[in-house]
Amino acid sequence: MRALFVLAVSISLAWGALISGTILDKNTSKPIANAIIISQGKEYRSDCNGSFKVPSSSIIGVRAVGYDRKFYKSGGKMYLNPFNPKALYMSSFGATSGKLMGNAKNLIKTTEINALVIDMKMDRGQIAFKTSNPIANKIGAQDVILFKDIKKFVADLHKEKIYVIARIVTFKDTPLITAYPHWGVRKSDGSLFKDKEGLYWIDPSRKESWNYMISIAEETAKAGFDEVQFDYVRFPDAKGVRFSVENTQAERVKAISGFLEAARTRLTPYNVFISADIFGYVSWHNADIEIGQRVDALSPYVDYLSPMLYPSGFNAGIPGHPDPVKANYEIVKQSLDKALEKSQTSPLAYRPWLQAFRDYAFDRRIYGAKEIREQIAASEAFGSCGWILWNPRNVYSSDGLK
Repeated sequence: MRALFVLAVSISLAWGALISGTILDKNTSKPIANAIIISQGKEYRSDCNGSFKVPSSSIIGVRAVGYDRKFYKSGGKMYLNPFNPKALYMSSFGATSGKLMGNAKNLIKTTEINALVIDMKMDRGQIAFKTSNPIANKIGAQDVILFKDIKKFVADLHKEKIYVIARIVTFKDTPLITAYPHWGVRKSDGSLFKDKEGLYWIDPSRKESWNYMISIAEETAKAGFDEVQFDYVRFPDAKGVRFSVENTQAERVKAISGFLEAARTRLTPYNVFISADIFGYVSWHNADIEIGQRVDALSPYVDYLSPMLYPSGFNAGIPGHPDPVKANYEIVKQSLDKALEKSQTSPLAYRPWLQAFRDYAFDRRIYGAKEIREQIAASEAFGSCGWILWNPRNVYSSDGLK
């Protein structure tokens, strides 16, 4: 009898430690299937009825593709607002410039723009905010600290109802490889590889290097960013390079998907959206185009894939459209269609980068209202979860925006 009593108490305690709820669309009150629930640092999913039962926690994080994210202190009905980020890219320098950031905020107030992608780990390896990471301080990645109080910066943007994305340049990092050359991509002669800008790259197959990038991403999640976006999450697109593993598609894809899986695991407790930038032509190929990116392999580990669909970057055009700057709609729509065929996910799992800068590869046309609107229309016809405008100078206008 005593054994049965102890068993009954154990079962009771186990069930008492669970929390249940239903995740609903705020506008329609319809259930949200496959929503993400974060409890005790682990990720769970809602069923087809939006219902879930997870270990009890003082805070329950909830989010879903195509919606915002929320935090709840108890179970029951949990509501998420449909949300499609329509973003501008801002460098760290642009985001801390009164003029450039002032213009971006004015567009947020007067147009459909509602989000910003902001560099936190920059193209040259600098980290734009004060980090506690000892390696960053050791290698000189803190020489330029543009955000003195990153938590306040994010909180102030949230007060203005701006969705904030932290861009993390991942495997391109000259300061890190200067200090840790054994982590670097090498040429066939054994010397360190430099790209056309003269910058070093991390060998993504060196798992011991992953912690550095992920820890920086983790700090941005702690600071309150809504989303962490990994850029340059790939091998360099170069010939005659050497890695710590055999240079095959299987090994390259394994390294990139492995990194994103590790990053997702570390970032899970923060209920932060995760995205990754991919080459535009990745959508059109079954292979990894020698950089380790394949949509079917990467999509399980991110909430959003962001293909870079700048028409100027499609040097060979696409079938039926050899002059891509004259086919802005087709480049975006057909590339997204192709990606979806490969990932077999949802259109909402994509948020493309769109061109808002002057063409540099074909007829040098200015990308104004017509060209920008054509790209946006294609993204929206596809059904993506928003889009991102890229201008490296951070100079934007209302041209093409509602």
